[in-house]
Amino acid sequence: MAAEAMTVETDGPVTTLTLRRPHLLNAMDYAAACQLETTLAELRTDGRLRILIIRGEGRAFCTGIDLKELSAGETPHDYYSVWDRSLRLLEELDAFVLCVMHGYAIGGGLQIGLASDIRIVTDDCVLGLPAIQESIIPGLAPLRLPRYVGLGRAKWLILSGESIDGRRAYDLGLADHVVPAAELDEHVADLAAAYLKACSVGARQSKLLLGLGQHLDWQPFYQEYLRRQAIALDSADHEEARSAYREGREPRWS
Repeated sequence: MAAEAMTVETDGPVTTLTLRRPHLLNAMDYAAACQLETTLAELRTDGRLRILIIRGEGRAFCTGIDLKELSAGETPHDYYSVWDRSLRLLEELDAFVLCVMHGYAIGGGLQIGLASDIRIVTDDCVLGLPAIQESIIPGLAPLRLPRYVGLGRAKWLILSGESIDGRRAYDLGLADHVVPAAELDEHVADLAAAYLKACSVGARQSKLLLGLGQHLDWQPFYQEYLRRQAIALDSADHEEARSAYREGREPRWS
């Protein structure tokens, strides 16, 4: 089953990772979580990758942990370590991660979105963190969610286990783009093209620096900024930006 849990398709600098357990609304059992970690670790070494799109096949994006496996006592404690190592790989990926959520983005499904750079949701998508119903913690959502919606609303969503729709998620700052379900594919293609156009070395270094800013004090953050700014300034993309400005054209990132 693990071999069928997801597929990876690459089109130049854009890769699409599709969760493929539609009969279970893309719920993730232990084998699938392990495959996700392995897949993302492999993608991290792909120097061509600029945009990673994460999607779900069928009626849902992802409904999180496989409750059948969990209720049967077959989910090892290591599942939670594997799962959050996978999400950390998304945050540290030298590419923009676009998470496309439709149908249901529940539990671990929403956690994937929280670890991504850009969240695209359909207006009728159902999002929530119902882990309290299983008397467990919703992964590292208590760390990530307040960054988007504030501590008060994060407490409400996690402690109540309530769900919200895509439009409400956008209003709260939990989603960056909300689109009609019937037009999802068209909007995803347009947004991927737009973010690819912006995906220079400087932009990718900014993404990584944004993640570090949640953990570092000012002085180490400042030193890290200087290091990454040097990378950006020494890059071919920066030289291309200067040339494009002089020539009055759009830059073409390497």
